[in-house]
Amino acid sequence: MSKKRRAFSAEFKAKVGLEALKGIEPIHVIAQRHEVHPVPVSQWKKEVSERLPEVFAKPSAQVRDKIERNRKEKELYARIGQLQMELEWLKKKLAHLGSKEHRSMIETEHPKLSVARQCELLELPRSTYYHHPKPPKEADLALMKQIDEIYLESPFFGSRQMTRWLQREGHVVNRKRVRRLMRLMGLTAIYPKPSLLKKAASHQIYPYLLRTLKVERSNQVWATDIISIPVCGGFVYLCAVIDRHSRIVLAWELSNTLDASFCVRAVQRAMAIYGKPEICNTDQGSQFTSAELTQSLLAFGVRLSMDGKGRCLDNVLV
Repeated sequence: MSKKRRAFSAEFKAKVGLEALKGIEPIHVIAQRHEVHPVPVSQWKKEVSERLPEVFAKPSAQVRDKIERNRKEKELYARIGQLQMELEWLKKKLAHLGSKEHRSMIETEHPKLSVARQCELLELPRSTYYHHPKPPKEADLALMKQIDEIYLESPFFGSRQMTRWLQREGHVVNRKRVRRLMRLMGLTAIYPKPSLLKKAASHQIYPYLLRTLKVERSNQVWATDIISIPVCGGFVYLCAVIDRHSRIVLAWELSNTLDASFCVRAVQRAMAIYGKPEICNTDQGSQFTSAELTQSLLAFGVRLSMDGKGRCLDNVLV
């Protein structure tokens, strides 16, 4: 089996050749210490002796040009990388803009960037840039006006009911056209959506305590609820607190929002005037299950009672 030929690095050759050039030890001793043959050690010594003056010599014009080219090449690669990073950052910032804003950025008279290149940089299709939407037809405008009038009277009409109503009025339309026009106008049927009665996970529901309880004295049971009052331009909301035994309104608060704060103020005002009740009964609305209200009552030792789900008569007295 033949022995594998060894390969030596340039650093190793320079080190061994420099030791041989110093002449402190014989070549055969240096070769034995580094486990190589004396012949290549002599060759390395000769090469070091011949090339050592080149280290102190001034570089030639060709070498200087090569060094300068390498320096400029590194600078260009660094500049290209920086520009690529800045371009990616700019594209991310422009991504949320619509085609209308992108079209306004195109400069048709730019001396160096063509329209095609500007569209490519903005990631805007050229067909989108050159497209000019046609105005709606007169027939569609008249039909949209009638759809708007019908929707104001019956906002629960979807595209199916709207199509049937228009057909009964003598219009030759199908559901696809009515649906397209309603989407263009931003009209959707108003109806109860699913999952509207899901309670918040952090809101605790308390059991109904009045089913077999006999109310015999004041401050035994209080009840509170919210009612909406229509006014010009919207609604205001009234929260009332009553005593179940005497049926006296103990306190009330008005608010134009349905947060829990005005309910808390009504209960606190009632307790400041009449003292605390033994039980406070409410429904399962988010205002009454919120920690803002429940914790303020529990802090005074008041027991909480809540109507059953779907039991509108449990708190009918309020």
